[in-house]
Amino acid sequence: MTDMARLDELFFTRTGMDRPRVERIVGEALTGMEDGELFLEWTQSESIALDDGRIKSASFDTSQGFGLRALSGEAAGYAHSSEISENAIARAGQTVRAVKTGQGGVLSAGPGRTNQSLYRDANPLALTAFETKTKLLAEIDAYARSRDPRVRQVTASLSGIWQAIEIMRADGSRSGDIRPLVRLQISLVVGEGERREMGSSGAGGRVDYTRYLDPGQWRHQVDEALRQALVNLDSVPAPAGEMPVVLGPGWPGVMLHEAVGHGLEGDFNRKKTSAFAGLIGERVAAAGVTVVDDGTMADRRGSLTIDDEGTPTSRTVLIEDGILKGYMQDRLNARLMGMRATGNGRRQSHAHAPMPRMTNTYMMAGHHDPKEIIASVKRGLYAVNFGGGQVDITSGKFVFSASEAYLIENGVVGAPVKGATLIGNGPDALTKITMIGNDLALDDGIGTCGKDGQGVPVGVGQPTLRMDGLTVGGTEA
Repeated sequence: MTDMARLDELFFTRTGMDRPRVERIVGEALTGMEDGELFLEWTQSESIALDDGRIKSASFDTSQGFGLRALSGEAAGYAHSSEISENAIARAGQTVRAVKTGQGGVLSAGPGRTNQSLYRDANPLALTAFETKTKLLAEIDAYARSRDPRVRQVTASLSGIWQAIEIMRADGSRSGDIRPLVRLQISLVVGEGERREMGSSGAGGRVDYTRYLDPGQWRHQVDEALRQALVNLDSVPAPAGEMPVVLGPGWPGVMLHEAVGHGLEGDFNRKKTSAFAGLIGERVAAAGVTVVDDGTMADRRGSLTIDDEGTPTSRTVLIEDGILKGYMQDRLNARLMGMRATGNGRRQSHAHAPMPRMTNTYMMAGHHDPKEIIASVKRGLYAVNFGGGQVDITSGKFVFSASEAYLIENGVVGAPVKGATLIGNGPDALTKITMIGNDLALDDGIGTCGKDGQGVPVGVGQPTLRMDGLTVGGTEA
């Protein structure tokens, strides 16, 4: 069954709605508007968690609903419901028309089309039996405990989502997507004497569970979580002060995502609340810094065949060799700014209106060997993994905690440190990049981005970087 045939089954055959009548309802609701769409969604999700050898929780949920949006100028009317019916959509249509101004708008052209699919549409929840999933979690627990007698606690979880969406516009055009998403997460607590430390690792993507049933895959994640925990067990208090910082490849790109990426989203720049507003064509980063948002990468956690407005995703160059080239755009902000929609209009669910969001955001590789970068630092910090962080979009100021970091002394990686935080300003930090490694890596597929109360899956990445003059907050007396 093709995607569109399956969507017809979910949203029309199953609900008893008549497509031509729904098209008329949407057309009438959006008459005189400049843009808008009906977003239909049907989702299945599950989560299974094991803690210390026992299944701690297991959940399965099926949800459905629609969101109807009308746009007039920059005013937006949005109504949503978990009831998918012609009457409910008609009531929503009456509500969203409240944003219509006195003068009629010109309907914007719909998004382009794509015949490319970036992932299989098979339902990962149905392909693997529940017993197989619980057995996998039990094997993870047993393997982790066999690796080191200092393992005190093992927590492992599997989660999956299968989401079907259809987007209908005022002219009757429609687009759809069927999206799988799975994730494996492992956390370990190790102990020695009275001291306890934790390490975690995970992986996921727009695939089914088969990849993570492979022992080579899940054992790697266990070994990585154990490695982190044992490193932290030997850590010493982190130093404080201004110093060079070397960021490792892959997941440390979450700092780029938070400190820089959000500031390059269209809504913040249209409203001039971003530190990057009005700077297209100007130098905003050191030479060699190229930042890309790419939603077209097959099977990646942040990838989408089409965004939640129906626009095909794209590879958008945001910064090229230090020069600001553009922003990530949804249809509303692109129209108001006279720019092209880049396929970054995303929403958490039918109950949320779309807004500009990142997909997979990363910095391109440079030409330096990572060993050369570390050897160039007389005294500094090597940050390999990050925990949480906070960013102020308007000023660009950020604070990030390093969950795994090491001292660098005389060009050599030394003792692991605990309690290190990186403090700085995103736009300013971009200018302090002095060396870029040739080892670009993407994260393993665990990122979730929050904005205005909405969470969406994303990817991050970067090569090894040297940044000079960052402030490190530490715990060393």
